Amino acid sequence: MKQFQGSCHCGSVEFTFSVPDIDHAMRCDCSLCSRKGMVMSATVVSPEDIKIRCEQGVLSTYQFGTETARHYFCNRCGIHTFVETRLNPGHYRVNLGCIDELDALRLPEVIYDGRNL
Repeated sequence: MKQFQGSCHCGSVEFTFSVPDIDHAMRCDCSLCSRKGMVMSATVVSPEDIKIRCEQGVLSTYQFGTETARHYFCNRCGIHTFVETRLNPGHYRVNLGCIDELDALRLPEVIYDGRNL
């Protein structure tokens, strides 16, 4: 497993996570993700493989539809940092744009059919 470190734009939300590697990305075509244009990790991160650090009250959540998925964002700078998935509650996909050592926009992408869930 390889460890990655990420943060929101202002640095108020920081996180580390471990996955085998990041060689491609995922985009979801649901109404929220398509509007955000976020490039997410294709690998789902288990709760024991992600550590989140932030001051209390800085990390906000947005939910819609079935209200199972939780879309987390920094309420200071507005950056969406990760999502707790609808199909794997308690597991995460991270915003690869928050990882300084990656050029998320240059990774090969797969499209996830979130629109038809």
